[in-house]
Amino acid sequence: MEWSPGDRGNIEDMRGRSGGRAVPLGIGGVVIVALLSWATGTNLFSLLGSDGSAPSPTAGAPLQTSPQEERAVDFVDAVANDVQGVWAQALGGRYQRTRVVLFRDAIESACGSADAATGPFYCPSDGKVYLDVAFFDELTRRFGAPGDFAKAYVIAHEFGHHVQHLLGIDAGVRRSPATGANSASVALELQADCLAGAWGHAASQGGRFKAGQVELEPGDAEQALRAAAAIGDDRLQKMTTGHVMPDRFTHGTSAQRVESFTRGMDSGDLQACGASPRSAR
Repeated sequence: MEWSPGDRGNIEDMRGRSGGRAVPLGIGGVVIVALLSWATGTNLFSLLGSDGSAPSPTAGAPLQTSPQEERAVDFVDAVANDVQGVWAQALGGRYQRTRVVLFRDAIESACGSADAATGPFYCPSDGKVYLDVAFFDELTRRFGAPGDFAKAYVIAHEFGHHVQHLLGIDAGVRRSPATGANSASVALELQADCLAGAWGHAASQGGRFKAGQVELEPGDAEQALRAAAAIGDDRLQKMTTGHVMPDRFTHGTSAQRVESFTRGMDSGDLQACGASPRSAR
């Protein structure tokens, strides 16, 4: 996957000002549980009974970072910029650019308090994507989904929710957030996977690369497919509980997530994802 750093104009960096509490599982444990919580829609910290806490770094303290983390920030910015460019072209004046809020440990969002257990999420109240870049580490090491495009898939999925919000597709679902294999909530998540694939289709077109854009290379699509398969509800429930509970599905099975992403990737078409701007609202 070819990409280059931009000016971070798509980033709202809150890493040095994140608040809340840290759960005493160690950094690796927190990130693993965060990944599972994001993919299943269940706060698994509560199931672990983690009621002890340690204070987060004081707001305003110097930001402790690393070259690797700063590269991850640049990567998030590059993908966000490219995704938004594609949707601005597809939706015209209906598209409203937004930002990715980067945080550590915990954050106060317009949708309420969120911590590492929440994982990447989209907040319709302020139209922003929220992300702790540490989330990406376990996607590679624990779940066998390495590569830049696997990470880009996660980012593009959250921007898929932004598109749904702008088109009014999510309104009814958010008023009645039922879960289960046949719920509207699962359908919304699978559509976001499809929209991520539709962006991937655009990014796979040769000769488009320039500063602030992304271009896929051979084999990149397989990275996203591995990520989609790795975080299906059925697989994660089997890993965490030993059995599958369809009535608690929130994002769809591994097979459904792969199929939805593939449909968008193959077509590059909003209508193939059931998200035509003409029929929304």
